[in-house]
Formats: sequence, C-alpha cells, structure tokens
Amino acid sequence: MWASTGWKDYELLDCGKGEKLERWGSYTLVRPDPQAIWNTPRRHPGWKRYDARYARSHTGGGQWVKKDLPQRWQVRYGALTFNIKPMNFKHTGLFPEQAANWDFAMEQIQRAGRPVSVLNLFAYTGAATLACAAAGASVCHVDAARGMVSWARENAKSSGLEDAPIRWIVDDCAKFVEREIRRGRRYDAVIMDPPSYGRGPSGEIWKLEENLYPFVELVTGVLSDRPLFFLINSYTTGLAPSVLTYLLETLLSRRYGGSTVSDELGLPVTHSGLMLPCGATGRWTAEGK
Repeated sequence: MWASTGWKDYELLDCGKGEKLERWGSYTLVRPDPQAIWNTPRRHPGWKRYDARYARSHTGGGQWVKKDLPQRWQVRYGALTFNIKPMNFKHTGLFPEQAANWDFAMEQIQRAGRPVSVLNLFAYTGAATLACAAAGASVCHVDAARGMVSWARENAKSSGLEDAPIRWIVDDCAKFVEREIRRGRRYDAVIMDPPSYGRGPSGEIWKLEENLYPFVELVTGVLSDRPLFFLINSYTTGLAPSVLTYLLETLLSRRYGGSTVSDELGLPVTHSGLMLPCGATGRWTAEGK
C-alpha cells in the first residue's frame, strides 16, 4: 500500500463505524467512509469535539452539521497550498491520500532532466496539476466542471503558481483528447482520475468498467515519442489494482517498454496505527527501457 505520510496540515485521527475523524489544519471533521466498516470503540476525544460532521440522510444525500466552521480555509502540503471548502456529498475539495501520487509525479519530473509536458484529465481542483507545475513541468489541466477549474486556479494562486505554464481547460476529457490527437499535440506524461459513473456532454453514459480501456487506448494517442509516466487512479469499489496493471501493461509496456506497478492508496490512522484503504492507483514508467 502506498501511504501518504508527509502531511502536517492533515491527519486521519481515527475511523470506524462507517466514519472517519480527520484534522484539516485547525479544524476537525467527521465524514462518512464506506471502507471503515469495523466497529471499534471511539475513544479519541475528537469524536465528541469535532467542528463539523457530514450526516447522511435516510432518504439519500446528507448535510453538514456545523458548529463553528468557516466557509473556507487553507492547508499546506510542502510548498503547495489548497483551499478547503466543505461541499455537498461530504467532499472538501481535496483527497489527502493522493499526496502519494503527487510525490511520485514530482519525483519523475525532477529526475527526467528534460522539459516535461503533463496532461491531467478529470483534474478536479488541481492538486496533481500544481504538484507537477511545482516540479517544473508544463501542465494541461482538463475538467468538465467549470467550478472545479476555477477552484484549481484559486489553488494555483494560493500556491504562488498563478504564472506557471498551466493551460486551464473546461471540456469533456474524451472530446478534448480527440481534438488534441487531430492537432498533433503530444504529452510526456498523463495523469487521470476518471469517475466510476457519469454522463458526457451529449448525454452518453460513462461506466468505468466498460469505458476505461478504450479511453486509455484513446489517450495513448497523445503520448510523445519519449513518454515519462502514465498514472491512473480509481475509487471504483471492486476494481483491483492488478486490473490497472494489466491495462497499462497491455496498452503501454508492449509499445514503449518500461514497467508498471499498481497498489492501493492508504492513509495512516493515528489512533490505531492501522491504514485506511483509499482506492487504487496504477503507475507506468519508462524506467527499465
């Protein structure tokens, strides 16, 4: 398991009974988590003194029950600064377990010893985009939600990267990649975090189990002659890391060589010393060529 252990402004204090107790900077939140199915005693004092809790509704959805929580605040990871905003559906605008992938991407870019262009698809609020830009890459950030791209630009400004070579694109990822192929534009690295389920701009349905392979196959069409890495992250329940390994080996290793490794992402739990699993990631790199 790849664990995100470099945080100072985030901490997974405890988890269990379908919830997790987290510290985001100076604020403590309780949020649902489907992986925390164990029924362990809640001895950490934060369970009684949290600043906000996302309470699920029996009819679906839920809402934040707030005590004294600002609309937004900031947390830092290394040189990066992110704006946290509790949203509907329990989210805060940041997935802290992804820090393990940010570190991986930054290391690959810094070790390359050459200019690197990165395509970040389903790029959300831009954490991976900023990590790559901070490491010296030029980045194309693509997300279909205009609000998420605006939030990512806020994060770039907060991180002192507003003038970094980042293209901010609001578009359907597949449609954008198709146009990039026609334009002949190429990228040295790809990062993607596709949803489990969604709808395209014309109402077409996206199901990760059915669409991931042909989509990755499409995206390989924008790779440069010397690709550096290709990273796929997934939060789809039941999708094993080994599936991502086979997919990347099939579409990239047979063409470019290199090697693929896949594993779960995890967050260390302070109170128990255990690790909370948080999805799967597959990483292809040109190493070994």
